[in-house]
Amino acid sequence: MSMHRRDLLRGIGTAAFAAAAPGRVWAQAYPDRPVKIVVPFAAGSASDVVGRVVLERMASELGQAFIFENQPGAGGNSGTNVIAKADPDGYRLTVTASGPLAVNRTLTKNLPYDPEKDFEPVSLLATLPNVVTVSAKLPIKSLKELIEYAKAKPGELNYSSVGPGSSQHLAGLLFQQLTGTSMVHVPYRVTGQLVTDLITGAVPLSFQLIPNVLGQIRAGEVRALAVTAVTRSASLPEIPTSAEAGLPGYECAGWFALLGPKGTPKPIIDKLHATAVVALEDEAVRKRLIEIGADPASSSPDELAKLISSEIVKWREVIVKAGLQPE
Repeated sequence: MSMHRRDLLRGIGTAAFAAAAPGRVWAQAYPDRPVKIVVPFAAGSASDVVGRVVLERMASELGQAFIFENQPGAGGNSGTNVIAKADPDGYRLTVTASGPLAVNRTLTKNLPYDPEKDFEPVSLLATLPNVVTVSAKLPIKSLKELIEYAKAKPGELNYSSVGPGSSQHLAGLLFQQLTGTSMVHVPYRVTGQLVTDLITGAVPLSFQLIPNVLGQIRAGEVRALAVTAVTRSASLPEIPTSAEAGLPGYECAGWFALLGPKGTPKPIIDKLHATAVVALEDEAVRKRLIEIGADPASSSPDELAKLISSEIVKWREVIVKAGLQPE
């Protein structure tokens, strides 16, 4: 990192703390001990891996370790709620995802936290678009051909996901709503079996997260038709976006973000944000995220807050239109 960027980062932290909390040594020295990161999904999940890649680099800038605690349960709601209720001192943060922050607002009865009011956004870390994939055994070579095939066989084409309300399930619902098609959702408990059945053609269609099928795409066992994002994925640059493939407006991507509890002092949020930006500009960090199928992406705290609000509205409309009931 250049000396200018390092000085800028230090300047942001020091000046902000001095202005916001004169005389408070703890603020200027933040962090002066390890910071705990609650991930509301299991170790090895996308949230966990993305968080560790980015925050390891942030730790080297801040001179303190980030200690990860995986607290899965209730579709990510349990661990996310831990941070919503945590002391806002900057030493308990979360790396969480679009499910707990946006989708679950509609899918969960009595959600124990408010995604728009109970957190201080720090930065987006990465996006993870879905990729429309079909078994190589299916005679479909493009997204347009898939739409034609589904329209010719209403109610006959099966698509898989890792469960109701998942990114893959919602991507399938949005696809049907935009194309006027009707397909059968087949939920799985285990991703490995889902991928096996996708390869064999037992359930020949899936709107999968890229890491789950990246190896199979590269091996030619499944065929990628389009990436459900505004821009092409750095992991699959040869695959067109949905708009390029003939279905504009079909965007469905998971995303991962760093947040603190509501009331975390702004100087701390500013310092964490500046450090996250530096980490996400690091070529080694970017390369590692791309290798696992994620697209590096930072944001300002305000931009992240707006993303959360807009995603809540977007998926509420899809979920209500599909008739899914909150649980």
